[in-house]
Amino acid sequence: MADPLFPDFRPVRDRANAATLVQQLVDAVARAIDTQALGPGMPLPSVREFARAHDVSTFTVASAYARLVAQGWLQARPGSGYRVAARMPASAAAPAPRAWEPPTPGAEWLLSDVFADHSIPVKSGCGWLPGEWLNEAGLHAGLRHVARLPGGQIAGYGHPYGYAPLRESVAGHVATLGMVADPGQVLLTQGVTHGLDIAIRTLLRPGDTVLVEQPCYANLLALVRLAGLRVVAVPRTPEGLELTRLEQAVQTHRPRAMIVNTVLQNPTGASLTMANAYQVLRIAEQNDCWIIEDDISRELLPGVAPVLAAMDGLRRVIYLSGYTKVISPSVRVGYAVAHPDVVRDMARTKMAVGLTSPEIMERVVHEALREGRYRAHVAGLRERLAVAHARVEQRLAALDMPVHVTPRAGLFLWAGLPPACAGTSADALAERALRDGIWLAPGSYFDAAQDDLPRIRLNVAYSDDDRLWRFLRHAAQKSDARRG
Repeated sequence: MADPLFPDFRPVRDRANAATLVQQLVDAVARAIDTQALGPGMPLPSVREFARAHDVSTFTVASAYARLVAQGWLQARPGSGYRVAARMPASAAAPAPRAWEPPTPGAEWLLSDVFADHSIPVKSGCGWLPGEWLNEAGLHAGLRHVARLPGGQIAGYGHPYGYAPLRESVAGHVATLGMVADPGQVLLTQGVTHGLDIAIRTLLRPGDTVLVEQPCYANLLALVRLAGLRVVAVPRTPEGLELTRLEQAVQTHRPRAMIVNTVLQNPTGASLTMANAYQVLRIAEQNDCWIIEDDISRELLPGVAPVLAAMDGLRRVIYLSGYTKVISPSVRVGYAVAHPDVVRDMARTKMAVGLTSPEIMERVVHEALREGRYRAHVAGLRERLAVAHARVEQRLAALDMPVHVTPRAGLFLWAGLPPACAGTSADALAERALRDGIWLAPGSYFDAAQDDLPRIRLNVAYSDDDRLWRFLRHAAQKSDARRG
């Protein structure tokens, strides 16, 4: 029996190259409503009628109708079937787009709105990889795996320590870094920032002193302030922490802990040398100081670099890492590895402030690691980043902009302003750039005292863009002209 409402609907039964039958039906009905072939209040064929007319199962039609109801295209009326829902006119549902207006930069924007603001054309100051660089195949494999699981397996809170098979994978991975740890020494977190928060809440109390690097990860500064800690900054050199200043800070301030970003540091891109790592551990041990090791970028490092937790044997080091940099920021899965007693205390903190971490995402990550292409994906990322570093370094050299180090790995370069901009505020430069649709991350974001450092952090994956370099050249020329 032909269906007069959908005479052109021809289901394509090709699972490899076509959408599912349910999705094809959803698209056909939505298209008919969009083109006004179906108007508000009009009835649709019953599930059985549609199934007979198009030789599809009643299950397919019922599933499509249910999806259309959930999406607001249809209304289900008991006793009278399905009808087209009354929809807002297009002018009300989708107002005309306004011209882009730059946001106001600052600490509050950096810590919150920046993650939801997708309107900025050139994201040179951001802290993540482009979406097309991320592990799409692994992510899709993980999502398909979770979608096939019975609801009962994924409906509960999960274990306080996190999904056990993923913790086993983490224990195996850190063993390759020299750490001897069983799954009971692994705590899954919602990313490394969450791990930092849990470690800080577990080890420290308001009024305690903590050492941070100068410059350091911007969100860390917000965390330690929220915890009511006294913050002492120790300069970060190309080799690691400045040891003389570290000794002085430890002896003067008696910190309870220090927080160190071991390799490909955010924002400088520098990594600790073996000699520097040894001395940092020596100073910590002699002064009974905990170390919280943020190692989120380890996977992006092609060579070998020290791991403080492995050198220490997990006695006074809490090791933090995760998958947001290489799989996807949206999965929010990280982990902490530490002494069993410390992990037990951290698990209690985790449960007190947020209950368990989402097991669904942990299962997705576990499947992405098992899917078979993860190692190749990481190797490909390293190659793309090396190329991006080389290109951005060339552009920096053309403007005589100095860099802290040239790691040819990781996301970041820590660059000085062009010499022609000497005396120019990096904060002011970032505000001017944002008006042109360019996001720069000025030095004040990464300074414990929020001083206006004359540097900017560049994410190389987003910085090989002519618009950025035209802006910087123009800014340098205007500064030269004003001085002349």
